[in-house]
Amino acid sequence: MDKEMNYGSDYKFIPATSIGSGIGFQLLPDVYAHTIQIVNIIFVGDPKTNDYILVDAGMPHSANEIISVAEERYGPTSHPKAIILTHGHFDHVGAIIELIEHWDVPVFAHELEIPFLTGQFRYPEPDPSVEGGLVAKMSPLFPNEPINLGNHIEKLPSDGSIPFMPDFKWIHTPGHSPGHVSLFREKDRTLIVGDAFVTVKQDSLYKVFTQEQEINGPPRYLTTDWKSAKNSVSKLAALNPNLAITGHGLPMSGEELSTNLRKLVQDFDQIAVPDYGKYVSKDLH
Repeated sequence: MDKEMNYGSDYKFIPATSIGSGIGFQLLPDVYAHTIQIVNIIFVGDPKTNDYILVDAGMPHSANEIISVAEERYGPTSHPKAIILTHGHFDHVGAIIELIEHWDVPVFAHELEIPFLTGQFRYPEPDPSVEGGLVAKMSPLFPNEPINLGNHIEKLPSDGSIPFMPDFKWIHTPGHSPGHVSLFREKDRTLIVGDAFVTVKQDSLYKVFTQEQEINGPPRYLTTDWKSAKNSVSKLAALNPNLAITGHGLPMSGEELSTNLRKLVQDFDQIAVPDYGKYVSKDLH
C-alpha cells in the first residue's frame, strides 16, 4: 500500500449485509448501480466506449468485487477516468486506497470533506443512543478514524461541474456530513443522492437485510446536523428528479419517487429526525 495513503487503525471488515448484496441494476444505458453488502456504488458511462466514472468506493475489503464488476461491464483493461466521492464515511470509501493503487486515477470530493480524507479531522462519533434499530446500536463498531489519501484527493471545481462528467453537476447537500454532495443530470433528471436521503430505514438491521423500500432521511447514527439535512432534502426535491439512486436501498423513480420525496419534505421532522439522540436539537420537534 502506498505509504502516503492509509486507512485509520480501526479499519476492518464489517459483517453486515443484505439480500441485495452482489446484485447490479442497469438503470439507464450509461448508469449502473451495484450493491456491496449494504451500500451502493454507481458506474456512469456507456459500456460501448469504456469511458466511465465510479461514484463512491464501497465497504472495507470490497476492492476485488468493485474491480470485477468494472471489468465485466467495461472490459478487462478498462479503468475509470476518476472516482467521485459523495462523502467520506467508511462505507463509501472502504476500498478507495486499493482502487487508487490498482487504477491510478484521481479522486474528487467537496472541499469541506477533504480534511476527513487527508487525515486531518475525524468525523463525530456515531451515536448508538439515537432512536432507531440494531444497526444504530452497532454503530460504535464502524470505522471512524480519518483515512489519508494524501495528494490523491482533489477538490471538486467550485462552479458545480464534475470532472469527466460533463452532463452532471454536483450539489452541496450537507447534514449527513459537512461536504456531502449529490450529483444531478438535468436532461433526464437523474439524481445520484449519496446519503442525503435513502430508500431503506438504514438504522434497522431487519430492513437493511431485507431491503424493504421506504424513503427516509440520512442514516441517523452518523447524521450530526439535522437542520442542514432537512434543507438538503428540500433542495433535492425541488429538482423534481425522475430517478434517484441512493447510497442505501433500492433505486426509486417516476411517480413513486415524486410522491415519496414530497412526503419526506413535508414530514421530515416526523419521518427522518429521531426523537432522541446526542445530535438531535430539541427545536427540531
